[in-house]
Amino acid sequence: MKKVLIILGVAVLLLSACGSTRVRRVDPGTQIDLSGYWNDVDVRIVCESLIKDCLNSERVDQTIRAMRRTPTVIVGRFRNESSEHIDTAIISSIMETTIFNSGRMDFVAGGNTRDDLRAERQDQQSNASEATTAALGNETGADFMLTGTVRTIVDRERNQTVRTYFVTAELTSIETNQRMWMGQNTEIKKVITVPSNRL
Repeated sequence: MKKVLIILGVAVLLLSACGSTRVRRVDPGTQIDLSGYWNDVDVRIVCESLIKDCLNSERVDQTIRAMRRTPTVIVGRFRNESSEHIDTAIISSIMETTIFNSGRMDFVAGGNTRDDLRAERQDQQSNASEATTAALGNETGADFMLTGTVRTIVDRERNQTVRTYFVTAELTSIETNQRMWMGQNTEIKKVITVPSNRL
């Protein structure tokens, strides 16, 4: 009886091992496209293209030289107007980090971070010592706002779908509403074929 229980125990362990999740690590640069939807490779391609375009723009260069100082930028909304869920915060974050690290532009906090900073400054007015209280009204105003949009065109015929992504980014003067730079990436185009038995 004891032998039978041991054999059953081993069999249960083997069967449960067969159905368990397996994970393997891959190089971050490895291109993996499981579903045909937007993924990390698409983000990398789009961001590299748009950042290069922005930093090499003659108009950006002229504006920086005319200002005689490093322009300050705030990140506005990157809207997802596509037919699928896309976390556009990743696109804007990568662009902000890379442009900032280039030394060509400075960024000021916006959105929730700015709200948190303002709340902390306000709290310090009552709760911090006078010597360490951050003053109100000393924020650095931004010269430009970085915004963008992701859109898709989806074309379907039987078991094939073509997804084309259009990603735009703009740098706009906050004072005048003039565009300092506009970039567009249309390099992401995918043909997805679903087996007929899955339709």
